[in-house]
Amino acid sequence: METSDTPKKIAANKPRRTATAVGKISRHKTSGSTVKTPAARKLARISHRESFNVRTFCQRFHLVRPDLTRMTGYSLRSVDKWAAGEKPGPATHRRLHEMERLFEGLAGIMAAEYVGEWLKTTNPAFDRSTPLQVIERGETDRIWRMIFIVETGEPL
Repeated sequence: METSDTPKKIAANKPRRTATAVGKISRHKTSGSTVKTPAARKLARISHRESFNVRTFCQRFHLVRPDLTRMTGYSLRSVDKWAAGEKPGPATHRRLHEMERLFEGLAGIMAAEYVGEWLKTTNPAFDRSTPLQVIERGETDRIWRMIFIVETGEPL
């Protein structure tokens, strides 16, 4: 004859996994061992690239961290953590890498030291908005189009 404690003991002895999103590392609660899901292994292979270096990026393009927070949408605290050496997560790393590519494109058509000042200057090509405001609105395609036009010499 079973008592009411028996089902609880059986359930407590089974290894359980914590609820995680796809691609995360799950941990068995009873054994404490860590198991990587296939997506987590794939992300580990992809993220072999060098981490985003906030200090170098800001120095090269003459940016201040509050401007970087406006462009990325992340908090100043997060940007400060990255500057201190903490690595951003995979999704954040991709976003920062895209930002870095955009700035490299801008450095191809103007001096890198001028990019920070250019971002804060109103521009008639962007309907009197600053390029920083264009990036904040998520319209980086407009800046990429401008880079293409300048590089190719396409008439306006």
